[in-house]
Amino acid sequence: MSQNFVRPQLQIAVCDDEPYARKRIQRLLENCLDKREISYTITLYGSGREFLEKPENLTGFDVVFLDINMEEIDGIQTAERIRSFHSDTYLVFITSYIHYALEGYRVNAVRYILKETLDTALEECVDAILEKMRISYVTFSFIQGERKLYTDNLLYVESRSHKSVFYYLENGQNIYEIYEKLDQIEERLEGFGFLRVHKSYLVNQKHIRQICNYRILLDTGEEIPVPRSRYQQTKEAFAAYKGGN
Repeated sequence: MSQNFVRPQLQIAVCDDEPYARKRIQRLLENCLDKREISYTITLYGSGREFLEKPENLTGFDVVFLDINMEEIDGIQTAERIRSFHSDTYLVFITSYIHYALEGYRVNAVRYILKETLDTALEECVDAILEKMRISYVTFSFIQGERKLYTDNLLYVESRSHKSVFYYLENGQNIYEIYEKLDQIEERLEGFGFLRVHKSYLVNQKHIRQICNYRILLDTGEEIPVPRSRYQQTKEAFAAYKGGN
């Protein structure tokens, strides 16, 4: 089974030419993400030049925290290079100087944080980024034990023999079972992009590749039947979902 759909650890870079500041930002991020039970990797860089020496860094991070006032290549120049290759990286500027704020907006920074407010502002910044990224987890008490599932990795849920069976992507496809009706599961997953396509199937629309011939083709290659009575409604709901994403 392909692992293309399993969300990797949140990849974060911290680029600051002051060793104390780098470690402080790292420590605050670790505390914040551990509390939210988010898996992550943090890589530290001592300058914009060091960061840019690795071309893969231009596209390899979900979030980059940049000090603006660095020698040789400053945070703004580093951000401009990132933006020229990869527009989806979330950029956060951390600096001691308020007058650089407008420069941050020019490269579409998600936040501009003064170092003196770091202890309080960083947590709000992380929450805002996680909300934008829609990193969402749900916890269920399965027969196999309690599991926290990342909703984007949940392919579909099937009602079978008085149980709801979860098909979940993580290092291959895993199956978890719970003695709970699919109607109840549907309520719990409301707002996460799941669609009831059959009395026995609740499907994550993020993984729908195509709907045709009364079947749903998932991006794993699996097919799920759609009854005639739900077919048009399912196609319209999926079209609305795609139009809003």
